[in-house]
Amino acid sequence: MKFQYNNISKIFLVLFILPFIWTKPAMAKGSDSLKAEIIKAIEESAEYSCNVLLDKQGKSKCDYNMITGKWKPYEPAWHTGQIIEALLDAYKITKETTYLETAKKAGDWWCSLQIKDNPKLNGMLDAVHGDYVGDYIVFATVTDGTSGLFNLYRITGDKKYAEVPTEAGEWMLKNMYVPKYGVFYDAINEKTGEIMKENSPFWPDKKHQTLFDVARPNNEGYLFKDMYEFTGDEKYKKVFVNICESLVQKQGKEGLWMQFTPNNAKEGTIHPRFNLWYAESLMEGYSLTKDKRYLNAALKTLRMYQKMQRPDGTIYYINYLNGNYDDNSVTGSAVAFAALLWIKAIDYGVGTEFKQNIEKSFKWIMKNRFSIKNPDKNVAGGVLDTRMKIAHGKVELIQRDVGTSFGLRFLTAYYNYKFGPNN
Repeated sequence: MKFQYNNISKIFLVLFILPFIWTKPAMAKGSDSLKAEIIKAIEESAEYSCNVLLDKQGKSKCDYNMITGKWKPYEPAWHTGQIIEALLDAYKITKETTYLETAKKAGDWWCSLQIKDNPKLNGMLDAVHGDYVGDYIVFATVTDGTSGLFNLYRITGDKKYAEVPTEAGEWMLKNMYVPKYGVFYDAINEKTGEIMKENSPFWPDKKHQTLFDVARPNNEGYLFKDMYEFTGDEKYKKVFVNICESLVQKQGKEGLWMQFTPNNAKEGTIHPRFNLWYAESLMEGYSLTKDKRYLNAALKTLRMYQKMQRPDGTIYYINYLNGNYDDNSVTGSAVAFAALLWIKAIDYGVGTEFKQNIEKSFKWIMKNRFSIKNPDKNVAGGVLDTRMKIAHGKVELIQRDVGTSFGLRFLTAYYNYKFGPNN
């Protein structure tokens, strides 16, 4: 049963989005035709990423307000890291050097965030969250983007792309780790360098806060696995495995981690990507250790996302544990991210149950791309990912960059899934 939301969402969907969505049938007959369709989609998404999503510095512009026509930053460090990851995946398939050069430019911007003039924070990344959280440096704002940096190092051989995230990870390990509970504190005061151990900026109105309000497993991006593989230092492997253990222990029977924000146990709401980050890290934990408990825990999450995906392939931004959902915001990044991990499960020799969901996601991504002929060049070529917010009678309709970065990553994974990495 669908949760009924204010019909204003449907009005905006009709007025602002549907006229400009790519409506050409996604699937073509024959493997060569299908290859051409996917490559075209990859190229359009990659060019949009290079030419629109990243600014002149190489930083992600993040969120585009379709009503005001203005961009707004939102955790640019990890958003930029995801675009780097996507462009590198596109480069591997197309061999288009523009994608690699743009990824390097974005990587240079990311590395420029390293703090060098504050004794308390030297080595850490100035990765502020922004928006409602404010100018707090947030652990996951760093780690959600680090995988792209390590992959940039692997392709270019330039060690700075691995050294900078490794130094940030070392700082966080020394200052934010709570090994007994398998968590890291979430936030740092950017000005003072103080670790927020009693009050989280995520809960400004919550008077009594516990450890799990101010700290989480924070295994997004599987940073410590990458640090271990880069340095060979066993302590990083030990930390990564401990966090994987923490995730297994803290996972709910439904396959989620409802005790941690941005899930909300009180309201029963599920964030569309948060749990997938943890599932991805557990799959990387399985890859490293071959401990099937990690893979099985990830599969529980992926089965929950099967339930959250609508018959037409859509995944909405707000979903409820009871099966309801709000239909005001459509999250293309979740459609893509879930499918990425469904493909990964099959690569691990399990997950044939996800094949239909993968195809639903592919059709959805192909259908829900803005045409490159869209008169608004701020969205032309992007993958749909919307957030609609209403405050004091003012409506914001946001198109988010993450729809395209995750969409592009999925399209490259789907190409390899269908045709193999060397075709």
